[in-house]
Amino acid sequence: MHLTKATMDDLDRVIEILKDGRNQLAERGIDQWQGDYPNPKQVEEDINKGVAYLVHSDDHETVGAFSIVPAPDPVYDAMDGKWQLNTDQYLVIHRVAIHSAHAGKGYASGLFNNVIDYIKQNRPDILSLRIDTHEDNVPMQHLIEKNGFTRVGTLFGVYRPEENSYVYELLTQG
Repeated sequence: MHLTKATMDDLDRVIEILKDGRNQLAERGIDQWQGDYPNPKQVEEDINKGVAYLVHSDDHETVGAFSIVPAPDPVYDAMDGKWQLNTDQYLVIHRVAIHSAHAGKGYASGLFNNVIDYIKQNRPDILSLRIDTHEDNVPMQHLIEKNGFTRVGTLFGVYRPEENSYVYELLTQG
């Protein structure tokens, strides 16, 4: 498994993976991504800003997508909670999806391991990683916690009214 930056040539595949992720959530009764987020415009912006990434299998098939957004992330201005480290030297993992045809094969765990290891080894300027997920997305909460993140707060209605998300942080240095 390996990760690469997405390009505009990958736009349709990223959108396809995120739509599949939306469908997986709906099938599980999780009300996350059921509105207009993430949308093609968001994906295009991520690619143009150089923050969109792809997850590839060992045989180079694109099996997942995610974004790593630099600070500051204004979404977290409304967080009810407290960061482990009050810093602007952080990155945020957003829009994580593994295509259903490849679910359960360890790609999501591999994604987290690769990102965390890369940041710890190559980005001493980044002091923490942050991520949030819907309050009902228990599988993602488990994955986040399994990878060492600590729940630090809650977002109330930031993405959509009546939608709450749990916020997590992982300290990457020290």
